[in-house]
Amino acid sequence: MLPLWLKAFHIMGVVTWFAGLFYLPRLFVYHAEATEPAIRERFKVMERRLLVMTHIGGALAIAFGIATLASEPFYLRAGWLHVKLALVLLLVVYHGMLVKLAGDFARDRCRWTSRGLRGFNEIPGVLLLAIVILAVVKPF
Repeated sequence: MLPLWLKAFHIMGVVTWFAGLFYLPRLFVYHAEATEPAIRERFKVMERRLLVMTHIGGALAIAFGIATLASEPFYLRAGWLHVKLALVLLLVVYHGMLVKLAGDFARDRCRWTSRGLRGFNEIPGVLLLAIVILAVVKPF
């Protein structure tokens, strides 16, 4: 019964994490396009607050994912899980890039264009599709 609770909390963490991974880059797009100083300052506050929620969601997703693996170690022999974990590592790198971008925007030093940020915003969606397919279909 415990593994099901761990999986449930893992999924809740993933949902929270992805809310931030999807919305924070969108805020960056709007921030990059903003011209009024008051609006830019408002985006800084929104980005900082959303980043905190994103950190919490990511930490919970990873912690409960590790706990699930510890409670059901047979998963570690599955090839699909190794690929999934590699994609999760890419998400962690992406998350780190969001942290850097938030810091750059906070110091008014971000040089990304809104177009570049729009493309960057698509990365977590692609990774999510692959991760969900791997976790549900378990192709290998």
